Amino acid sequence: MPHDPLPRYRAWMREALTEAGEAGPDVPIGAVITGPDGTVLARAHNERELTGDPTAHAEILVLRRAAARLGRWRLTGCTLTVTIEPCTMCAGAAVLARVDRIVYGATDPKAGAIGSLWDVARDRRLNHNPEVITGILAEECADPVVRFFSTRRVG
Repeated sequence: MPHDPLPRYRAWMREALTEAGEAGPDVPIGAVITGPDGTVLARAHNERELTGDPTAHAEILVLRRAAARLGRWRLTGCTLTVTIEPCTMCAGAAVLARVDRIVYGATDPKAGAIGSLWDVARDRRLNHNPEVITGILAEECADPVVRFFSTRRVG
């Protein structure tokens, strides 16, 4: 019987959800990068408001941290796990970093670039196409973002 990877993906997603909870004034999105053996190499959450940096998305920060830890920009063998479907910037960065797999929880119908609005990771015109796993703990991942935006809507 083949090994079921879902428990591993759920465990990584729970780590990403913990990170999302640390986002403070920013959109609660969290991410982790795991190595080939499943060890968490880096963690991050959105820090745009904290840093004033428009590129400080959880995915960009975690890719940078994992690359620094490994001492190389190619993250082959690694898995990016993120609570919300990555945007075009983050999907492109993951492809360029050569991650083997992108795992995400909830879709983002307004800005998602791995199936919702675009499909950067699976675009065969690019030189690298990571495996994509979607829907891991989707409701748990969507809930903090829905709550975050519901408190900011006027009217």
